[in-house]
Amino acid sequence: MTDIPRPGKIIAVHLNYRSRAAQRGRTPAQPSYFFKPSSSIAESGGELERPAGTELLAFEGEIALIIGRPTRRVSPEDGWAAVSGVTAANDFGLYDLRAADKGSNVRSKGGDGFTPLGPAVLPAADLNADALRVRTWLNGDLVQEGTTDDLLFPFGRLVADLSQLMTLEPGDVILTGTPAGSSVTVPGDTVEVEVDAPRAPGAPTTGRLVTRITEGSIPFGDFGTKPSVDDHQRSEAYGTPPEPSFTLTDELRAKLASVATATLSSQLRKRGLDNVSIDGLTPTRPGARVVGTARTLRYIPNREDLFASHGGGYNAQKRAFDSVAPGEVLVIEARGERGSGTVGDVLALRAQVNGAAGIVTDGGVRDLAVVASLGIPTYHNGPHPAVLGHKHVPWDTDVTIACGGAAVQPGDVIVGDADGLLVIPPALVEEVVTDAIEQEREEEFIAEQVAAGHPVDGLFPMNAEWRERYRAWQTQR
Repeated sequence: MTDIPRPGKIIAVHLNYRSRAAQRGRTPAQPSYFFKPSSSIAESGGELERPAGTELLAFEGEIALIIGRPTRRVSPEDGWAAVSGVTAANDFGLYDLRAADKGSNVRSKGGDGFTPLGPAVLPAADLNADALRVRTWLNGDLVQEGTTDDLLFPFGRLVADLSQLMTLEPGDVILTGTPAGSSVTVPGDTVEVEVDAPRAPGAPTTGRLVTRITEGSIPFGDFGTKPSVDDHQRSEAYGTPPEPSFTLTDELRAKLASVATATLSSQLRKRGLDNVSIDGLTPTRPGARVVGTARTLRYIPNREDLFASHGGGYNAQKRAFDSVAPGEVLVIEARGERGSGTVGDVLALRAQVNGAAGIVTDGGVRDLAVVASLGIPTYHNGPHPAVLGHKHVPWDTDVTIACGGAAVQPGDVIVGDADGLLVIPPALVEEVVTDAIEQEREEEFIAEQVAAGHPVDGLFPMNAEWRERYRAWQTQR
């Protein structure tokens, strides 16, 4: 290794890239950490043994920060100044031992050689912390690429957070998280990691950190927990996201958009679901149809100490609007409180740029005229000029919430038009929309007959005679 002192502490961040958080299906509100022993350090070009009897040795290419001076209680703005250099790291982990660790990562991440660093250190003073890149290759194929503009928690914030409790000493290393693409490696593989600053003068680079994987021959003894794996650990190790139980396909989306919420409501009622309408809200675009899967955001009543801990920084509100995906509807629980804005023009624009299908809040909206001028439909409980903290603390995301008198779970299907908003359980979507389309065909036939002068008796609803005429009508059409 070049210019890399043996660290007294190695501190690793669990999740810090949005791409990785999306892959894991969870986005942390605050950073969390674990320790790795200094005996896990290895140089570039070395070999790493996959222990005998294990199968899930995973690589994680990361940017490593090297602390340059004693650091205690610095601010996030000053945190980067405590870093003397950055280098490439590979945070290897053995998923076969995760269950034994019970969250500590002592055995699964602490093995000899499990933290290769190098080969070169880039001086931090010459770098923009927001313009770094990390890439990983497996047997010559690029499998990971992440840039620091995708971080959940910037480097300065990590240093500041850790320094609240402990003194960071010269040579200490902070592993700053891995982007999506981490997976399993097997004996015979070669893994390479590089950190660079592609837009900086000269495009400085650490060079490639090279590790070759070998097969161990000594089995684990009977005096500790043995390696074990299950489908969950395999999925986590290989980076495979959980299979969704329901997908709102383009075909289903088009079908839902083709029928009125009134028709869908009647079909839901036939199935015993009467409490699935989000009530009392006003749309900014009454003529627009909203169809999408729910992402949820929950506010709790304002309390000054809780707002101080949860209201600032990259809070739940910002995370929700940043991460809402194309075709999703962001649904906000604000307890029907109209005394402050729960969304304003900038965040509504962010949701629109992300491709969200709509925003639904049972609270107020700031900058209503601007929000209404945007293309994204927004259902709300009225305008209000006050900021969020006047009444609310942004608390959590992707949980079951209440909005406009209805329970909404992440993944529920939201359908809205000028008549209002419905929440459809995913398992019922296909049958509900199929029957709703058929119901509207029947109602079209009935309307034609009434317009032609026929009385509604026996026609609405149709008796056997009219049902036969309806079938003939369908055939003709």
